[in-house]
Amino acid sequence: MIKRCFLLILSLLLLLQLGLADEGMYPISEIHKLNLRAKGLRIDPKAIYNPNGIGLIDAIVQLSGCTGSFISSDGLILTNHHCAFGAVQAASTKENDFVTNGFLAQTRQEEIQARGISARILESYRDVSKDVMSVVNDKMELGDRTKAIDKKIKEIVAETEKKYPGKRAEVSEMFAGKTYVLFLSTMLRDVRLVYVPPRSIGEFGGENDNWVWPRHTGDFSFLRAYAAPDGSPAEYSTNNIPYHPKKFLKVNPAGVDEGDFTFILGYPGRTFRHRTSHYLAYEENKRMPYVADLFDWQISTMEAMGKNDRAIALKHDTRIKGLANTMKNYRGKLLGMKRMHLVANKQSEEQLLQHFIDSDPQRKALYGTVLEEIGKVYQEMSDHAASELVLDNLRSTPTLLGLGFTIYESSLELQKPDLDRLPAYMERNLANTKQGLRQGLRNYYEPTDKAFVKHILMQALALPENQRIDAIDKQFRGRSEQETDQTINSAFAQTKLADPEALVAAFGKPVGEIDQIEDPFVRAAKMMYPSYQKLQEVRQRREGALSKLSALLVDVKQRYEKTNFIPDANSTLRLTFGRIKGYSPVDATYYKPITTLAGVIEKTTGKDPYATPQKVLDLYKAKDFGKYKNAKLKDVPVAILYDMDTTGGNSGSPVMNAKGELVGVNFDRAYEATINDYAWSESYSRSIAVDIRYVLWVTEKVGGATHILKELGL
Repeated sequence: MIKRCFLLILSLLLLLQLGLADEGMYPISEIHKLNLRAKGLRIDPKAIYNPNGIGLIDAIVQLSGCTGSFISSDGLILTNHHCAFGAVQAASTKENDFVTNGFLAQTRQEEIQARGISARILESYRDVSKDVMSVVNDKMELGDRTKAIDKKIKEIVAETEKKYPGKRAEVSEMFAGKTYVLFLSTMLRDVRLVYVPPRSIGEFGGENDNWVWPRHTGDFSFLRAYAAPDGSPAEYSTNNIPYHPKKFLKVNPAGVDEGDFTFILGYPGRTFRHRTSHYLAYEENKRMPYVADLFDWQISTMEAMGKNDRAIALKHDTRIKGLANTMKNYRGKLLGMKRMHLVANKQSEEQLLQHFIDSDPQRKALYGTVLEEIGKVYQEMSDHAASELVLDNLRSTPTLLGLGFTIYESSLELQKPDLDRLPAYMERNLANTKQGLRQGLRNYYEPTDKAFVKHILMQALALPENQRIDAIDKQFRGRSEQETDQTINSAFAQTKLADPEALVAAFGKPVGEIDQIEDPFVRAAKMMYPSYQKLQEVRQRREGALSKLSALLVDVKQRYEKTNFIPDANSTLRLTFGRIKGYSPVDATYYKPITTLAGVIEKTTGKDPYATPQKVLDLYKAKDFGKYKNAKLKDVPVAILYDMDTTGGNSGSPVMNAKGELVGVNFDRAYEATINDYAWSESYSRSIAVDIRYVLWVTEKVGGATHILKELGL
């Protein structure tokens, strides 16, 4: 009786917490259910999404892992500085260092290609769950289940793209083993740089301030999308013209105040709020600590390599930035998971769910072992995590070894029918894969790559006996460090994969011809490939099990909580809403939600990452704030804080006011909110944007890009 009362009280407490929380990443199909007018929206929700017409969603673009928005009829896009960073770095040289100094095109003719960036615009979507799930049954082997679902998704995509030439189709899993949605998009492949502020503004505070509030970073850039003269998507060409979107956002230079209603449309990457305690424990104890430590080591190595040579540092800039972002994010998540006792709390929820299942014979028969079976899958993953993480990073960390795997794999995959290939080698993706080969070499630096190869090899050789990697042991076990160094140096001396032309020429050759190349990194890939094939089969079996079990888990949780769930974020278009709002991260501390230019000056030291440009200092001293001065703050607002629900992929998303006008550009979260991917809380989940007033002030006063303001009608 006491136990039953305890469970009832705990259940009520958990339901109360659920009632206070608002996950907030709503698929566009759910927008009409939210009653946004009552929450503060001042326009018709159909102005956001109208399935039979044009809405604000037509101004939103997915930018190669980020989000952006059209802000003019001539395809001008506003996004984050860090989203454009890779393209800026690719266009930079030691003599023309756009990363450090920024970039400005005074005319359309001066706009340069943003290599590696494409713009995807959603056209339509439809549920294809019945079609996808029609190919599976309960008698199938788990690995076969995964293969059947993958094959069916490829067929749906191929049929759709054949029906709509020039469009891009993707099927996204909304609930594993249960719900699948087909999205059809226009893909613009010619995107160019227009204005990028200097690094000292766009990355002010650097990694010191990353995932931190208060923030004073001008994290914005302007791009432009181009199309063929007939308006159709086209590769980069001087004959192309600016793309004319169906819709573009109006920029409101008045910005926002504390307490204002705001909303975001964007493409959040991944959240994992419907996963079990077993998944969270695997993340906390195995994967994230390994990745954070590895990335930390890589960053230190690259920084040391480029310390005294800007040309070398330029090669490493983009990779360091990406790794540092992930590393600090993972450190924040690990801290938050421990502080919140996230695994233990999830286990308590699952105890209540299991009690609900066991209390009814029918439910117990159908769902009784679901949580236990999921636990077995993650226990297996944890038991083999050391070797599997090494295998993953052996292929992804060193550049030339990774390219060797791509060359060898391409020789196998291109001999198969198109729908049987791995996605990277399907005809629809071949151009991007080949482009990725050249991009992989753009920032290649041999001494760094040697260090990466050796580090991962040493990790492999230190694995416990029950997780050894045979192919590596045969080649390196028992050798001295000097002998290992000699083998690595010999491989780099003999390889031809550092030559872009030789690399592209080797791509897709039959296995017999590949063997004749006798490249050491391709040989290594061939030697290692059986280990990867075995791991792929294991993961297909696990995925099949989790897909089947997760569908059952969602079913029973919906019965238990008597509600439908919002699917986890999965890089599909979502809406989140909230207000400009501060927070209290620790006892006796309250952070206001708007920072100002005064804070930039206060932080300025004259040295990176707080080396403010002299022009900014002079403008501040003269109090030359123009029309961007906020009357209450008596200063130019720089960044804003809000309780909207965001995650990776929301970078560059437009922050809009109650009228649907653009007032900021989302770029980060507070450190406490790194845990957002697993759990959201009204009290600590805060996201950060650069205020539109700072964007416009920098663009006009610092950059002198008045032609951009004219294009915006300002």
